Amino acid sequence: MNNLNENTSAIEDFFGPVIYAYTRAMAIKDGNLVDVTEIAQEAGFSVPVALTRAVWEKHVAWDQDDNKRHQTYQDETGRLWDVVYMARCGCVGANKGESQETLYELYCVPRHGRGKLPRRTVLKMHIGPGDEGEPVITIMLPNES
Repeated sequence: MNNLNENTSAIEDFFGPVIYAYTRAMAIKDGNLVDVTEIAQEAGFSVPVALTRAVWEKHVAWDQDDNKRHQTYQDETGRLWDVVYMARCGCVGANKGESQETLYELYCVPRHGRGKLPRRTVLKMHIGPGDEGEPVITIMLPNES
């Protein structure tokens, strides 16, 4: 029996059987998480990476109406690259093994409002177990868990 099954068994012995579990795969399918693993691999990540819907809406989503309102041209691919690349830079500067979470900064033109100057924002990167116990990264707003 592997460690994951042993830990699950010990938890079930103490708390009883799991009644319901919401998996990472379910969250991606439901749209609560956005899988960005492909571009994350280009940025140097070797594990799956997802963004919360809130991060996507606030820091990645961008359309033609946003370009007109802000009088600046951006696109989702570029904004996504900024979020993921700066997360990778945050990994490099993090204290290895000391925490499962790292805060990192980037500059981003806010989607709402009319401003066209980038503003400093902080995001949180969490590394933890995926559905099968494998390491995965989730990028979220600092107040999300």
